[in-house]
Amino acid sequence: MTLAVRARGDGLPILVLPSFSLDGNAMSMAFEPALAGSPGWQRLYIDLPGTGASPPGEPRSDAVLDELAATVLSVLGGQRFLVAGWSYGGYLAAGLARRLPGSIGGMLLVCTAPKIRPADRDLTGVLPSQAEPGWLRDVPGSLRDHLAHAVGCQTPETARRITAVLARNGPTAESYLAELRAGGFALSDEDVPVRCGAPVSILAGRRDRVAGFTAAFTAMASYDRADYLVLADAGHYLPLEEPGWFAAAAAAWLGACGRWLRAGSAAG
Repeated sequence: MTLAVRARGDGLPILVLPSFSLDGNAMSMAFEPALAGSPGWQRLYIDLPGTGASPPGEPRSDAVLDELAATVLSVLGGQRFLVAGWSYGGYLAAGLARRLPGSIGGMLLVCTAPKIRPADRDLTGVLPSQAEPGWLRDVPGSLRDHLAHAVGCQTPETARRITAVLARNGPTAESYLAELRAGGFALSDEDVPVRCGAPVSILAGRRDRVAGFTAAFTAMASYDRADYLVLADAGHYLPLEEPGWFAAAAAAWLGACGRWLRAGSAAG
């Protein structure tokens, strides 16, 4: 199958890969404010299997990556592209760089870790949050425990932004996603180093109690042109917790990717 794709804007393609269980519609709400401000880039928001308009498949991340690579080749052919991924999406972005190394013109990895199983993640040094009183007052009860754990900047404004994005998420195949997470989460080549000579920006939060931040820093050894930014107050929802920082970092990354691609074209 070809995964569902939502296109925004015109220009060189950026593949945007969602956090686990989010679809491309929710991702566009979270990432468009940061990416749309830089002209010359087309954003392609993907519905991974079992989310939005993409049906479930085999519940293994290897199968998810197979479908993702097939969709890239179907939609873009041999065109070089950028890839931005949040959490599970960043994990898949690194996997895609292993599959299609010559096609990647840059990577933006947000709140992601090189190992996906919760027991394998490095949470060294992660800080507790200082919650503002009543910050979860307007949040649905089903989300409160999750946000209390995952969010670093615990303010009512942050809660409103995150809740609005989650409310726009499309349908999900819950049994498929549960089976994927329980039995097939890790890619078979997870331990193979990723090599990428294009610009890579890694964004992490000091209060990210889901993915941590130290392993992402260590992963920079695989990237020749990597930047690493860790935000003191951010947690796992960094793009919505610190939208100003996120927009500035995304703009800097796109600028670096544009210069790198132009230099390669001139050399060719």
